[in-house]
Amino acid sequence: MHRTIGVLGGMGPWATLDFFEKVLRLTPARRDQEHLRLIIDNNPRIPDRGPAILGDGEDPTPALVAGARTLEAAGAAFIAIPCNTAHAFHRAIQEAVRVPVLHIMTEVARAAAERFPGLARVGLLGTTATVATGLYQQAFRGLGTDVLVPDPEDQQRIDRLIYAIKARQVDEGLRAAGIGVGRGLARGGATAVILGCTE
Repeated sequence: MHRTIGVLGGMGPWATLDFFEKVLRLTPARRDQEHLRLIIDNNPRIPDRGPAILGDGEDPTPALVAGARTLEAAGAAFIAIPCNTAHAFHRAIQEAVRVPVLHIMTEVARAAAERFPGLARVGLLGTTATVATGLYQQAFRGLGTDVLVPDPEDQQRIDRLIYAIKARQVDEGLRAAGIGVGRGLARGGATAVILGCTE
């Protein structure tokens, strides 16, 4: 018997859709009844996590907690949040519900350790707010892995790329800039790069 997955989504809506599509593709189902049950709360009205983390935006915690409680009440056995930045509020969300709330940084670190044993340095491409939380650094520290982040100028390039992806307005110049930042992290010693934004 499969457990029901709760998805606290809408941050952004395309990331939520992408998460759902990946669950479908990775489920070895031959008929409808063999797929997993998901309850998705796609709430794009949750305040932007980035400005809240950086100190000049509305606190998204009440909306995140409300969404998690809705999913729990609807029967979710655990909750996934397809938004890296929202994990800055993970503790408050987890404390508000009885069901487990998966932590994306912990899961990424675990998967990286399995796939790349002995990984010494990993690069991080994420929003300024995600980098500022230090959550990836914390998750990888326990594995003895250093997390390399872009310099401020390159970080601005990554922010522009991420927000263009969210708006579905990526051009080749932005894409090339993002690849260039990733290659720069590789030149700095990263043997893998985390795409630390669900878009």
